[in-house]
Amino acid sequence: MSLPSRTSRRLITGSIMLATIMDSLDSTIANVALPHIRGSISATQEQVAWVLTSFLLAMAVTTPLTGWLAGRIGRKRVFLWSIAGFTTVSVACGLASSLFEIVLFRTLQGVCGAALIPLSQAVLLDINRPEDHGRAMAIWSGGVMVAPIFGPIVGGWLTDHASWRWIFYINLPIGILAFLGVLAFTTEYRVKGLRTFDFFGFCSLGLGIGALQLILDRGEIQDWFASPEICIEATVAGLCLYLFIVHTVTTSEQSFFNRALLRDRNFLTGTLVGGVIGLLFNATLALIPSLLHDLLGYPAVATGVAMAPRGIGSLLSIIVVGRLVGHLDSRLILAVGLSLMCLAQVSMSGFSLQMDVWPIIWSSLIQGMGVGFSFVPLSTLAFATLDPGLRTEGAAIFTLMRTLGGSTGIAITQALLTRNTQAVHAMLVEHLRFDNPLARPPFLADSFSLSTSIGLARLDVEVTRQATMVAYVENFRTMLLLGVVLIATLPLLRRRKKG
Repeated sequence: MSLPSRTSRRLITGSIMLATIMDSLDSTIANVALPHIRGSISATQEQVAWVLTSFLLAMAVTTPLTGWLAGRIGRKRVFLWSIAGFTTVSVACGLASSLFEIVLFRTLQGVCGAALIPLSQAVLLDINRPEDHGRAMAIWSGGVMVAPIFGPIVGGWLTDHASWRWIFYINLPIGILAFLGVLAFTTEYRVKGLRTFDFFGFCSLGLGIGALQLILDRGEIQDWFASPEICIEATVAGLCLYLFIVHTVTTSEQSFFNRALLRDRNFLTGTLVGGVIGLLFNATLALIPSLLHDLLGYPAVATGVAMAPRGIGSLLSIIVVGRLVGHLDSRLILAVGLSLMCLAQVSMSGFSLQMDVWPIIWSSLIQGMGVGFSFVPLSTLAFATLDPGLRTEGAAIFTLMRTLGGSTGIAITQALLTRNTQAVHAMLVEHLRFDNPLARPPFLADSFSLSTSIGLARLDVEVTRQATMVAYVENFRTMLLLGVVLIATLPLLRRRKKG
């Protein structure tokens, strides 16, 4: 396939990045608007959570289908249908008047948006020379990684100054521009040697991923495996994924998952590392807002401002690393990025209830820079040795693993936060006895007296605050260890051979 001219590449890049940013924003923009949506449609807190869960679930299930659809009907057509569907359903979400309607339209939004991110990555790789892939992945990473960070800020501003419905209406002008740009400037592309559709493979994979996503999203609400719902979903996920693996390995015909992807060491390693980076990034992104709001008493606007440096750091580092990739060993840049992420976790491990906003700002800025320095070279290395005909399917798997990594990270850290809070609370309470001289004045204020019910209630609240802070710090230390392990996997990645 001949490469387009420089002007055409810029027009194509601008068009597909509009679609990518639109899709990425919607993964987080609705988070802050949930209380307003709940009041508008008279739903409970658990019911309105399906506004988020339905979108993520539909996207996770349909993402693996991207490669086959692009090969069957053409990549440009899939892109256009996805943009048109996503934009139309976004308007329908804004017009929804009941819980059923908004969950239905959010599900369709996830189905339509599933192909946008992997297709945009594949297109950017195809329209640029191999030596320019680093810069192309820097642009792509800017939309994929930075947009979700600013999503809650944009969503909060639109909700406060207009209505929660505008978090969906905002997609209309963006979607129209993206559709017209892709229609006018991109050319059709199909993979040669189209494979037949493996219905059993897709169904087993889709059901397995769907059940796994439900476990990760609803486990904390349903008290994990104490709930029959989670047990059923775990059984379905385990059985379906087992059947998919056995079917893929043993089938003599072409399976839904192209086994050629497993033979590329760079892609396999890069995809797994990308999933773990998604885990670290999304877990922290979920922990910090609750820490600021619940423990330190920050209002919603101040929480968004305190986290803004994360997006600024990512954006600045992506601009810098886009110029470095191709001139320096991408593994070295990736090592710097992972080291910065570890440094941010070291800083977070020193958080306390007495700190001001500056530790939050500095750690967010450092982590944002680490994400930029990590994700761009990783995206370049993962596809450096992959056959061009496998890029679309590979991009779908790469996106899927990043999404599942983020969901897994959020679920695991929330579960650890709850368990560690309970454990530390029990340990601290053991020392609050009448025979402990430190549990009496002047060491313990009269307002926390063990002799009165009011004092005990106040003391329990304070002990819970202290225990929760310790649990947050333990989570940050766990993620620090995981980051160190990731650095050790970098020798498995290979550089692209020149020529």
